[in-house]
Amino acid sequence: MAEDRRNVPTSPGGTSSASEIEAFLNKVAATPTVRPSGGRGRLIFAMDATASREPTWDRACHLQAEMFQATETLGGLDVQLVFYRGFGECKASAWCSEPATLRKRMTSVRCLGGQTQIGKVLGHAINETKRQKVAAMVFVGDAFEEDIDQVCARAGELGVLGVPVFLFHEGGNPIAERAFRQIARLTGGAYCPFDSASAAQLRALLGAVAVFAAGGRPALEDYGRRHGGEAARLSSQLKALPGARR
Repeated sequence: MAEDRRNVPTSPGGTSSASEIEAFLNKVAATPTVRPSGGRGRLIFAMDATASREPTWDRACHLQAEMFQATETLGGLDVQLVFYRGFGECKASAWCSEPATLRKRMTSVRCLGGQTQIGKVLGHAINETKRQKVAAMVFVGDAFEEDIDQVCARAGELGVLGVPVFLFHEGGNPIAERAFRQIARLTGGAYCPFDSASAAQLRALLGAVAVFAAGGRPALEDYGRRHGGEAARLSSQLKALPGARR
């Protein structure tokens, strides 16, 4: 399978550059979203909980639980935590709508050595959205150790179902980068590298994806006006998109 290089370039050391952040936000703004009939957005939050992520796990858990705060006025966001670790362990929580509940679930997980199971995570997202529409999926990880064609087949199916995957790549592993870019392309999502020095950027980008999942592009515009920073950049880029759906 040919490597996709049309997404943003990678900065040395895996840190997100300004151009990478801009490209990621443009991709979020250009992604169509479908609100569920009940009016609440649904977002799957998937995490690699293998041993290599242990040094940054607690910090990441607190950042990721803050996604809810960006969506409090949008009619609600339901989040499901999915993680894999150890020998074939891949678990999904119940859907939750409270930040404290998600934070408690995340912080109760401890990292264990094992191989990646991204294919399982994508398969789970397919099954979930067939039951009830999932607006988007976020994935945070640092490695890829699976058959790329099998994983991409599942990513393609998820793309057909209209569930974009937004992948946050920690560390800069080139094999993982190639795989994550492919998954982003096939699902209509986006890829963004980050490291421990870019926590503020990660928080802002997670907030942008959460707002998108809960309220679509109009909500992103309003969020950008109120909060500035990365969200404001996304809002201004959104207005400039030709034929952007409102």
